[in-house]
Amino acid sequence: MAGSNDGDRHAESRRILDRVERDGRVSLLGSSVDRARNHLTAADADQNDRIEVWGTRIGRVVGIVVIIAFCFWALSYLAAGA
Repeated sequence: MAGSNDGDRHAESRRILDRVERDGRVSLLGSSVDRARNHLTAADADQNDRIEVWGTRIGRVVGIVVIIAFCFWALSYLAAGA
């Protein structure tokens, strides 16, 4: 009987740990997406100053476009050299 009880406890512990791990991954991804959205929409800028909000949004989007363009350029440069 003691072996059965240990097996049940072990199985229950494994289910709980699997659920915690799965929930942790989902919440980490969700929080990362929320942080990226808040960063791009200038949630940290003074919302009463429209110029600051739009300037921050435009600057951050232009920065992402430049990084993506640089990555494509670097990949095409490396592919042409190989």
